[in-house]
Amino acid sequence: MSDPRLTLGRAPMSRLQILVVIITIGLNALDGFDVLSISFASPGIAKNWGIDRAVLGVVLSMELIGMGLGSVLLGGLADKVGRRRTLIGCLCVMTTGMYMATRATGVRDLSVWRVITGLGIGGMLAAINAVAAEFSNDKRRSLNVSLMAVGYPVGAVIGGSIAAIILRSHEWPAVFMFGAIVTAFFIPLVALCVPESIPWLCRKQPPGALIAVNRSLSRMGQGEIATLPDLESQIPSRSANIFSVDLLQVTILVTAAYFLHITSFYFLLKWVPKIVVDMGFTPASAAGVLVWANVGGASGGIVLGLLSQRFGLKALTMLVLVMSTIMLAVFGTGQATLVQLSLICAITGFFTNAGVVGLYGIFAQVFPTHARATGTGFAVGIGRGGAMLAPIIAGYLFHVGYHLQFVATVMGAGSLAAALALWLLPFKGASAPVSLR
Repeated sequence: MSDPRLTLGRAPMSRLQILVVIITIGLNALDGFDVLSISFASPGIAKNWGIDRAVLGVVLSMELIGMGLGSVLLGGLADKVGRRRTLIGCLCVMTTGMYMATRATGVRDLSVWRVITGLGIGGMLAAINAVAAEFSNDKRRSLNVSLMAVGYPVGAVIGGSIAAIILRSHEWPAVFMFGAIVTAFFIPLVALCVPESIPWLCRKQPPGALIAVNRSLSRMGQGEIATLPDLESQIPSRSANIFSVDLLQVTILVTAAYFLHITSFYFLLKWVPKIVVDMGFTPASAAGVLVWANVGGASGGIVLGLLSQRFGLKALTMLVLVMSTIMLAVFGTGQATLVQLSLICAITGFFTNAGVVGLYGIFAQVFPTHARATGTGFAVGIGRGGAMLAPIIAGYLFHVGYHLQFVATVMGAGSLAAALALWLLPFKGASAPVSLR
Protein backbone atom coordinates (compact mmCIF):
# COMPACT_ATOMS: atom_id res chain seq x y z
CA MET A 1 0.00 0.00 0.00
CA SER A 2 1.32 3.42 -0.94
CA ASP A 3 1.43 6.06 1.80
CA PRO A 4 -0.21 9.22 0.31
CA ARG A 5 2.16 11.44 2.31
CA LEU A 6 5.18 9.86 0.63
CA THR A 7 3.46 10.10 -2.76
CA LEU A 8 2.76 13.81 -2.37
CA GLY A 9 6.23 14.41 -0.97
CA ARG A 10 7.87 13.06 -4.13
CA ALA A 11 5.42 14.30 -6.77
CA PRO A 12 5.43 17.76 -8.39
CA MET A 13 3.06 20.18 -6.69
CA SER A 14 -0.42 20.31 -8.17
CA ARG A 15 -2.37 23.48 -8.90
CA LEU A 16 -4.44 22.91 -5.76
CA GLN A 17 -1.34 22.69 -3.58
CA ILE A 18 0.09 25.86 -5.11
CA LEU A 19 -3.25 27.64 -4.56
CA VAL A 20 -3.32 26.59 -0.90
CA VAL A 21 0.20 27.97 -0.35
CA ILE A 22 -0.83 31.25 -2.01
CA ILE A 23 -3.85 31.42 0.32
CA THR A 24 -1.59 30.98 3.36
CA ILE A 25 0.49 33.92 2.14
CA GLY A 26 -2.67 36.01 1.98
CA LEU A 27 -3.77 34.86 5.43
CA ASN A 28 -0.42 35.84 6.95
CA ALA A 29 -0.71 39.20 5.20
CA LEU A 30 -3.78 39.87 7.36
CA ASP A 31 -1.45 39.92 10.37
CA GLY A 32 0.83 42.48 8.72
CA PHE A 33 -2.14 44.63 7.74
CA ASP A 34 -3.58 44.53 11.25
CA VAL A 35 -0.33 45.56 12.95
CA LEU A 36 0.36 48.52 10.66
CA SER A 37 -3.25 49.65 10.17
CA ILE A 38 -3.74 50.23 13.89
CA SER A 39 -0.63 52.42 13.82
CA PHE A 40 -2.17 54.51 11.04
CA ALA A 41 -5.54 54.67 12.79
CA SER A 42 -4.12 55.56 16.22
CA PRO A 43 -3.81 59.35 15.64
CA GLY A 44 -7.50 59.53 14.76
CA ILE A 45 -8.43 57.44 17.80
CA ALA A 46 -6.42 59.69 20.10
CA LYS A 47 -7.92 62.84 18.58
CA ASN A 48 -11.55 61.68 18.59
CA TRP A 49 -11.49 60.41 22.15
CA GLY A 50 -8.97 62.85 23.62
CA ILE A 51 -6.72 60.18 25.10
CA ASP A 52 -3.03 60.59 25.92
CA ARG A 53 -0.09 58.52 24.68
CA ALA A 54 -0.02 56.26 27.72
CA VAL A 55 -3.63 55.14 27.18
CA LEU A 56 -3.08 54.89 23.45
CA GLY A 57 -0.09 52.64 24.08
CA VAL A 58 -2.37 50.24 25.95
CA VAL A 59 -4.78 50.15 23.00
CA LEU A 60 -1.90 49.49 20.59
CA SER A 61 -0.70 46.54 22.66
CA MET A 62 -4.08 44.81 22.89
CA GLU A 63 -3.86 42.89 19.61
CA LEU A 64 -0.38 41.66 20.57
CA ILE A 65 -1.76 40.32 23.86
CA GLY A 66 -4.58 38.65 21.96
CA MET A 67 -2.17 37.16 19.42
CA GLY A 68 -0.01 35.70 22.16
CA LEU A 69 -2.99 34.12 23.89
CA GLY A 70 -4.47 32.93 20.60
CA SER A 71 -1.24 31.28 19.46
CA VAL A 72 -0.83 29.37 22.74
CA LEU A 73 -4.50 28.53 23.40
CA LEU A 74 -5.78 28.00 19.84
CA GLY A 75 -2.61 26.74 18.17
CA GLY A 76 -3.19 23.26 19.58
CA LEU A 77 -6.74 23.30 18.23
CA ALA A 78 -5.42 22.74 14.72
CA ASP A 79 -3.72 19.54 15.89
CA LYS A 80 -6.92 18.33 17.56
CA VAL A 81 -9.80 19.26 15.23
CA GLY A 82 -7.93 19.90 11.98
CA ARG A 83 -6.23 22.70 10.10
CA ARG A 84 -9.22 23.64 7.93
CA ARG A 85 -11.75 23.98 10.76
CA THR A 86 -9.30 26.02 12.81
CA LEU A 87 -8.62 28.41 9.95
CA ILE A 88 -12.31 29.01 9.28
CA GLY A 89 -13.04 29.47 12.98
CA CYS A 90 -10.18 31.92 13.47
CA LEU A 91 -11.21 33.91 10.41
CA CYS A 92 -14.73 34.23 11.82
CA VAL A 93 -13.30 35.49 15.12
CA MET A 94 -11.03 37.98 13.30
CA THR A 95 -13.89 39.27 11.14
CA THR A 96 -16.09 39.79 14.19
CA GLY A 97 -13.33 41.57 16.10
CA MET A 98 -12.48 43.91 13.23
CA TYR A 99 -16.12 44.75 12.50
CA MET A 100 -17.00 45.38 16.13
CA ALA A 101 -13.96 47.67 16.45
CA THR A 102 -15.78 50.02 14.06
CA ARG A 103 -18.66 50.19 16.57
CA ALA A 104 -16.46 50.95 19.58
CA THR A 105 -17.27 54.11 21.49
CA GLY A 106 -14.41 54.10 23.99
CA VAL A 107 -11.05 52.67 24.93
CA ARG A 108 -12.48 49.81 26.95
CA ASP A 109 -14.67 48.24 24.28
CA LEU A 110 -12.11 48.92 21.53
CA SER A 111 -9.48 47.14 23.63
CA VAL A 112 -11.78 44.14 24.07
CA TRP A 113 -12.38 43.80 20.34
CA ARG A 114 -8.69 44.25 19.58
CA VAL A 115 -7.89 41.37 21.95
CA ILE A 116 -10.53 39.22 20.24
CA THR A 117 -9.10 40.07 16.82
CA GLY A 118 -5.66 39.12 18.11
CA LEU A 119 -6.96 35.79 19.41
CA GLY A 120 -8.11 34.87 15.91
CA ILE A 121 -4.85 35.98 14.32
CA GLY A 122 -2.76 34.06 16.85
CA GLY A 123 -4.63 30.81 16.26
CA MET A 124 -4.50 31.31 12.50
CA LEU A 125 -0.73 31.89 12.50
CA ALA A 126 -0.10 28.52 14.12
CA ALA A 127 -2.41 26.73 11.68
CA ILE A 128 -1.11 28.28 8.44
CA ASN A 129 2.47 27.27 9.22
CA ALA A 130 1.31 23.65 9.38
CA VAL A 131 -0.83 24.05 6.24
CA ALA A 132 2.01 25.53 4.18
CA ALA A 133 4.31 22.68 5.23
CA GLU A 134 1.81 19.86 4.77
CA PHE A 135 0.55 20.93 1.34
CA SER A 136 4.11 21.14 -0.01
CA ASN A 137 6.24 18.44 -1.57
CA ASP A 138 9.66 17.65 -0.16
CA LYS A 139 11.52 19.82 -2.66
CA ARG A 140 9.49 22.99 -2.09
CA ARG A 141 8.59 22.72 1.60
CA SER A 142 11.16 25.12 3.03
CA LEU A 143 10.55 27.61 0.21
CA ASN A 144 6.78 27.51 0.63
CA VAL A 145 6.90 27.99 4.40
CA SER A 146 9.24 30.94 3.78
CA LEU A 147 6.85 32.43 1.22
CA MET A 148 3.99 32.05 3.70
CA ALA A 149 5.96 33.99 6.29
CA VAL A 150 6.73 36.71 3.71
CA GLY A 151 3.02 37.50 3.71
CA TYR A 152 3.51 39.54 6.91
CA PRO A 153 5.65 42.37 5.48
CA VAL A 154 3.69 42.26 2.21
CA GLY A 155 0.48 42.78 4.18
CA ALA A 156 2.13 45.55 6.17
CA VAL A 157 3.22 47.42 3.04
CA ILE A 158 0.00 46.97 1.05
CA GLY A 159 -2.33 47.24 4.03
CA GLY A 160 -0.54 50.25 5.44
CA SER A 161 -0.68 51.99 2.07
CA ILE A 162 -4.40 51.27 1.71
CA ALA A 163 -5.04 52.46 5.27
CA ALA A 164 -3.27 55.73 4.48
CA ILE A 165 -5.49 56.22 1.40
CA ILE A 166 -8.66 55.39 3.33
CA LEU A 167 -7.84 57.90 6.07
CA ARG A 168 -7.57 60.73 3.55
CA SER A 169 -11.35 60.80 3.20
CA HIS A 170 -12.70 58.65 6.06
CA GLU A 171 -12.44 58.39 9.82
CA TRP A 172 -10.39 55.66 11.55
CA PRO A 173 -13.25 53.09 11.83
CA ALA A 174 -13.11 52.72 8.02
CA VAL A 175 -9.69 51.09 8.35
CA PHE A 176 -11.11 48.31 10.51
CA MET A 177 -14.16 47.98 8.25
CA PHE A 178 -11.83 47.37 5.30
CA GLY A 179 -9.99 44.76 7.36
CA ALA A 180 -13.26 43.04 8.27
CA ILE A 181 -14.35 42.89 4.62
CA VAL A 182 -11.04 41.45 3.42
CA THR A 183 -10.94 38.91 6.26
CA ALA A 184 -14.55 37.85 5.59
CA PHE A 185 -13.60 37.26 1.93
CA PHE A 186 -11.12 34.59 3.05
CA ILE A 187 -13.79 32.54 4.87
CA PRO A 188 -15.49 31.11 1.75
CA LEU A 189 -12.13 31.03 -0.04
CA VAL A 190 -10.67 28.71 2.60
CA ALA A 191 -13.89 26.68 2.81
CA LEU A 192 -13.87 26.04 -0.96
CA CYS A 193 -10.17 25.79 -1.75
CA VAL A 194 -8.40 24.40 1.31
CA PRO A 195 -9.19 20.74 2.05
CA GLU A 196 -8.07 19.12 5.27
CA SER A 197 -4.37 18.29 5.39
CA ILE A 198 -3.63 14.72 4.26
CA PRO A 199 -0.82 14.27 6.82
CA TRP A 200 -3.23 15.34 9.58
CA LEU A 201 -5.95 12.97 8.32
CA CYS A 202 -3.47 10.09 8.17
CA ARG A 203 -2.25 10.78 11.70
CA LYS A 204 -5.62 11.39 13.40
CA GLN A 205 -7.85 9.20 11.18
CA PRO A 206 -11.20 10.74 12.21
CA PRO A 207 -14.47 9.27 10.82
CA GLY A 208 -14.58 9.69 7.05
CA ALA A 209 -10.80 10.21 6.82
CA LEU A 210 -10.32 7.76 3.92
CA ILE A 211 -13.02 9.47 1.85
CA ALA A 212 -11.51 12.90 2.59
CA VAL A 213 -7.98 11.72 1.70
CA ASN A 214 -9.12 10.20 -1.61
CA ARG A 215 -11.12 13.31 -2.48
CA SER A 216 -8.04 15.46 -1.91
CA LEU A 217 -5.76 13.06 -3.80
CA SER A 218 -8.14 13.21 -6.76
CA ARG A 219 -8.11 17.04 -6.71
CA MET A 220 -4.29 16.87 -6.69
CA GLY A 221 -4.17 14.53 -9.68
CA GLN A 222 -3.12 11.46 -7.68
CA GLY A 223 -4.59 7.96 -7.54
CA GLU A 224 -6.85 6.90 -4.69
CA ILE A 225 -5.82 4.54 -1.88
CA ALA A 226 -7.74 1.53 -0.56
CA THR A 227 -6.90 1.96 3.13
CA LEU A 228 -5.27 4.51 5.39
CA PRO A 229 -1.69 3.97 6.63
CA ASP A 230 -1.44 1.68 9.64
CA LEU A 231 -1.33 3.71 12.84
CA GLU A 232 0.95 1.13 14.45
CA SER A 233 3.72 2.04 11.99
CA GLN A 234 3.56 5.70 12.90
CA ILE A 235 4.89 7.66 15.86
CA PRO A 236 3.71 5.82 19.02
CA SER A 237 2.33 8.88 20.79
CA ARG A 238 -0.61 10.59 19.12
CA SER A 239 -0.76 13.41 21.65
CA ALA A 240 0.40 16.91 20.83
CA ASN A 241 2.50 17.14 24.02
CA ILE A 242 5.34 19.48 23.11
CA PHE A 243 6.77 19.02 26.61
CA SER A 244 7.33 15.29 26.22
CA VAL A 245 10.81 13.90 26.66
CA ASP A 246 11.34 13.80 22.89
CA LEU A 247 10.25 17.39 22.22
CA LEU A 248 11.05 19.32 25.40
CA GLN A 249 14.54 20.49 24.38
CA VAL A 250 13.34 21.46 20.91
CA THR A 251 10.36 23.36 22.32
CA ILE A 252 12.47 25.34 24.80
CA LEU A 253 15.19 26.27 22.30
CA VAL A 254 12.99 27.30 19.36
CA THR A 255 10.68 29.25 21.67
CA ALA A 256 13.65 31.04 23.22
CA ALA A 257 15.08 31.79 19.77
CA TYR A 258 11.80 33.25 18.53
CA PHE A 259 11.24 35.26 21.72
CA LEU A 260 14.74 36.75 21.64
CA HIS A 261 14.74 37.61 17.96
CA ILE A 262 11.24 39.07 17.96
CA THR A 263 12.37 41.70 20.47
CA SER A 264 14.89 42.92 17.89
CA PHE A 265 12.34 42.64 15.07
CA TYR A 266 9.65 44.67 16.83
CA PHE A 267 12.11 47.26 18.07
CA LEU A 268 12.69 48.16 14.43
CA LEU A 269 9.01 48.11 13.46
CA LYS A 270 7.67 49.99 16.47
CA TRP A 271 10.39 52.61 16.98
CA VAL A 272 11.45 53.56 13.44
CA PRO A 273 8.77 56.26 12.98
CA LYS A 274 9.57 57.99 16.28
CA ILE A 275 13.35 57.74 15.77
CA VAL A 276 13.11 59.16 12.25
CA VAL A 277 11.03 62.11 13.43
CA ASP A 278 13.48 62.75 16.27
CA MET A 279 16.24 62.94 13.66
CA GLY A 280 14.46 65.96 12.19
CA PHE A 281 12.46 64.35 9.39
CA THR A 282 8.70 64.72 8.86
CA PRO A 283 6.13 62.12 10.02
CA ALA A 284 5.33 61.38 6.37
CA SER A 285 9.00 60.64 5.76
CA ALA A 286 9.00 58.37 8.81
CA ALA A 287 6.12 56.35 7.35
CA GLY A 288 8.06 56.00 4.12
CA VAL A 289 11.11 54.67 5.97
CA LEU A 290 8.92 52.09 7.72
CA VAL A 291 7.55 50.98 4.35
CA TRP A 292 11.13 50.49 3.09
CA ALA A 293 11.90 48.39 6.18
CA ASN A 294 8.98 46.12 5.26
CA VAL A 295 9.98 46.00 1.59
CA GLY A 296 13.41 44.87 2.72
CA GLY A 297 11.74 42.35 5.01
CA ALA A 298 9.72 40.82 2.19
CA SER A 299 12.84 40.58 0.03
CA GLY A 300 14.79 38.93 2.83
CA GLY A 301 12.13 36.28 3.35
CA ILE A 302 12.02 35.39 -0.34
CA VAL A 303 15.80 35.20 -0.65
CA LEU A 304 16.10 33.00 2.44
CA GLY A 305 13.39 30.70 1.11
CA LEU A 306 15.23 30.28 -2.20
CA LEU A 307 18.57 29.67 -0.50
CA SER A 308 17.01 27.11 1.86
CA GLN A 309 16.49 24.78 -1.10
CA ARG A 310 20.27 24.44 -1.45
CA PHE A 311 21.68 25.17 2.01
CA GLY A 312 20.83 24.07 5.54
CA LEU A 313 17.98 26.09 7.02
CA LYS A 314 19.50 26.20 10.51
CA ALA A 315 22.84 27.58 9.29
CA LEU A 316 21.11 30.14 7.05
CA THR A 317 18.87 31.33 9.88
CA MET A 318 21.78 31.67 12.28
CA LEU A 319 23.66 33.72 9.67
CA VAL A 320 20.80 36.19 9.10
CA LEU A 321 20.28 36.50 12.86
CA VAL A 322 23.90 37.55 13.32
CA MET A 323 23.55 39.99 10.41
CA SER A 324 20.38 41.33 12.02
CA THR A 325 22.40 42.22 15.13
CA ILE A 326 25.07 43.92 13.04
CA MET A 327 22.60 45.94 10.95
CA LEU A 328 20.65 47.14 13.99
CA ALA A 329 23.93 48.44 15.40
CA VAL A 330 24.58 50.20 12.07
CA PHE A 331 21.06 51.66 12.18
CA GLY A 332 21.90 53.02 15.61
CA THR A 333 24.72 55.16 14.26
CA GLY A 334 22.15 57.45 12.60
CA GLN A 335 22.18 58.61 9.01
CA ALA A 336 22.62 62.06 7.52
CA THR A 337 20.04 61.81 4.74
CA LEU A 338 16.62 60.25 4.34
CA VAL A 339 17.87 58.14 1.42
CA GLN A 340 20.66 56.68 3.54
CA LEU A 341 18.28 56.03 6.40
CA SER A 342 15.77 54.30 4.11
CA LEU A 343 18.52 52.12 2.65
CA ILE A 344 19.85 51.09 6.06
CA CYS A 345 16.32 50.30 7.29
CA ALA A 346 15.61 48.26 4.17
CA ILE A 347 18.79 46.21 4.66
CA THR A 348 18.07 45.82 8.37
CA GLY A 349 14.51 44.73 7.59
CA PHE A 350 15.94 42.26 5.05
CA PHE A 351 17.84 40.41 7.78
CA THR A 352 15.39 40.80 10.68
CA ASN A 353 12.45 39.42 8.70
CA ALA A 354 14.59 36.72 7.08
CA GLY A 355 15.29 35.59 10.65
CA VAL A 356 11.56 35.35 11.39
CA VAL A 357 10.99 33.45 8.14
CA GLY A 358 13.82 31.04 8.93
CA LEU A 359 12.39 30.34 12.38
CA TYR A 360 8.96 29.55 10.90
CA GLY A 361 10.67 27.11 8.56
CA ILE A 362 12.45 25.48 11.49
CA PHE A 363 9.14 25.15 13.38
CA ALA A 364 7.71 23.26 10.40
CA GLN A 365 10.64 20.83 10.40
CA VAL A 366 11.39 20.17 14.08
CA PHE A 367 7.79 19.54 15.17
CA PRO A 368 6.11 16.37 13.79
CA THR A 369 2.64 16.48 12.25
CA HIS A 370 0.81 15.58 15.47
CA ALA A 371 2.39 18.55 17.31
CA ARG A 372 3.24 20.98 14.51
CA ALA A 373 0.50 23.57 15.10
CA THR A 374 0.75 23.19 18.89
CA GLY A 375 4.52 23.73 18.85
CA THR A 376 4.33 26.62 16.42
CA GLY A 377 1.52 28.22 18.40
CA PHE A 378 3.40 27.94 21.66
CA ALA A 379 6.62 29.40 20.25
CA VAL A 380 4.83 32.23 18.48
CA GLY A 381 2.58 32.92 21.47
CA ILE A 382 5.44 33.19 23.93
CA GLY A 383 7.40 35.12 21.32
CA ARG A 384 4.69 37.74 21.21
CA GLY A 385 5.76 38.51 24.75
CA GLY A 386 9.00 39.68 23.19
CA ALA A 387 6.96 41.78 20.80
CA MET A 388 5.23 43.48 23.72
CA LEU A 389 8.45 43.94 25.69
CA ALA A 390 10.49 45.38 22.81
CA PRO A 391 8.96 48.87 22.68
CA ILE A 392 8.79 49.00 26.50
CA ILE A 393 12.45 48.10 27.01
CA ALA A 394 13.62 50.50 24.30
CA GLY A 395 11.40 53.25 25.67
CA TYR A 396 12.84 52.81 29.15
CA LEU A 397 16.42 52.92 27.85
CA PHE A 398 15.67 56.13 25.94
CA HIS A 399 13.93 57.57 28.99
CA VAL A 400 16.91 57.07 31.32
CA GLY A 401 19.18 58.85 28.87
CA TYR A 402 20.84 56.26 26.63
CA HIS A 403 21.49 57.31 23.04
CA LEU A 404 20.22 55.56 19.93
CA GLN A 405 23.53 53.77 19.29
CA PHE A 406 23.45 52.03 22.67
CA VAL A 407 19.73 51.23 22.56
CA ALA A 408 19.88 49.81 19.02
CA THR A 409 22.89 47.67 19.91
CA VAL A 410 21.24 46.31 23.06
CA MET A 411 17.99 45.54 21.25
CA GLY A 412 19.88 43.95 18.37
CA ALA A 413 21.60 41.59 20.81
CA GLY A 414 18.33 39.64 20.99
CA SER A 415 18.98 38.30 17.49
CA LEU A 416 22.50 37.23 18.48
CA ALA A 417 21.16 35.37 21.52
CA ALA A 418 18.58 33.72 19.25
CA ALA A 419 21.38 32.48 16.98
CA LEU A 420 23.06 30.94 20.03
CA ALA A 421 19.82 29.14 20.96
CA LEU A 422 19.63 27.68 17.45
CA TRP A 423 23.27 26.59 17.67
CA LEU A 424 22.27 24.46 20.68
CA LEU A 425 19.27 23.01 18.80
CA PRO A 426 19.75 19.30 17.96
CA PHE A 427 18.71 19.82 14.36
CA LYS A 428 21.04 20.14 11.41
CA GLY A 429 18.44 21.76 9.17
CA ALA A 430 19.75 20.23 5.97
CA SER A 431 18.17 21.30 2.73
CA ALA A 432 16.47 17.90 2.45
CA PRO A 433 13.17 18.25 4.36
CA VAL A 434 12.07 15.91 7.09
CA SER A 435 9.14 13.50 6.85
CA LEU A 436 5.68 14.87 7.58
CA ARG A 437 4.63 11.72 9.38
